Amino acid sequence: MSTSNQAKAALDSIIKKARVHFYKPIQIAEILYHSRTGSGLDLTDLESYRSVSKRWRDEISILLVGRRSTSSAKYQDDVFNETAMPPHLLAELGRLNLETKGGVEVYIYKTLHTKLSAVLQVRDYIINSSVDTFSINELVESFVSEPGLRRSTDKIYEIAVHALFSSIVRALKAEITVSINNEDKGILLDFSRFIKMVLGITPNQTEVVMPAALYRVGVTNAADRGLDMWANFGTAIQIKHLTLTPEITEEIIGGIEANRIVIVCKDAEREPIEALLVQLGLTDRMQGIITLSDLNEWYTLCLSGKYRDRLATTLLSDLAREFDAEFPSSTELQPFIESRVYNESLIPKDWASGE
Repeated sequence: MSTSNQAKAALDSIIKKARVHFYKPIQIAEILYHSRTGSGLDLTDLESYRSVSKRWRDEISILLVGRRSTSSAKYQDDVFNETAMPPHLLAELGRLNLETKGGVEVYIYKTLHTKLSAVLQVRDYIINSSVDTFSINELVESFVSEPGLRRSTDKIYEIAVHALFSSIVRALKAEITVSINNEDKGILLDFSRFIKMVLGITPNQTEVVMPAALYRVGVTNAADRGLDMWANFGTAIQIKHLTLTPEITEEIIGGIEANRIVIVCKDAEREPIEALLVQLGLTDRMQGIITLSDLNEWYTLCLSGKYRDRLATTLLSDLAREFDAEFPSSTELQPFIESRVYNESLIPKDWASGE
């Protein structure tokens, strides 16, 4: 395989693995842009752009997708590994990019446009669905079946689960109570500031009642083995749409300190997970395993005539709000493309879509 073909294959691999925020492809595009427009970069010299390219990437990603990368420095630097886009292949892309007057940049941003268009179609489905037409199965399938979105299926699961669980918990009017049962006035006085700042109560009012609530942790690490949701009533929730190995299962549960853990997974994964938990001796910490069928049952019930007034409207509006907060459907991309004078005719003639 020629160096040019190797460089394109490496770029296509990074594009294929990218989630919707497209951080690594954007970083490559911006290195190529700054190299082409006269910054004097030597693309074979990694240290000349390793750090500064993160700033270039963040400036564009904030503009186009409303976020900047919060992954570890090590994970961000993985883009330059031998198995990703090492300097000698990046230099070859730079040569092609100069030769085509920005064609590789256009190729990358055209692929981002395709990905964001797919996101917009899913958003339209959520916004335009009624309580009679919405289906959690169809929502998940829209990610699973779309190559540009498949890598972000775990996030649509998280959003759907959080919106559902929060709506039901609110409808139940569930509450939790924090109280101090130690009547020793000395310890109450000595630790009064701690009691106020950490427990949120005072020595004179040793009990507080608050609504039960669930929270999404936010962006998980690259391996997707972190905690996804936690509840102020002590439950930790891990959401998986991929196959769990014994090693990953043990790492997930071992890395979560809560004593009550819920795993949300595909139906086909339930029995293997249960068997793994028995094998690893972790069943005592597992509160429940919820499958997509369970989610579908509860969504259908929430959207039924029985609960339409109490749950349906708020559930769909919460889902739409969380989708917009998580996924970009940028209106800035087309003006950005026009400002750069990008044209699809610049893309190397023998390059097909990376998707």
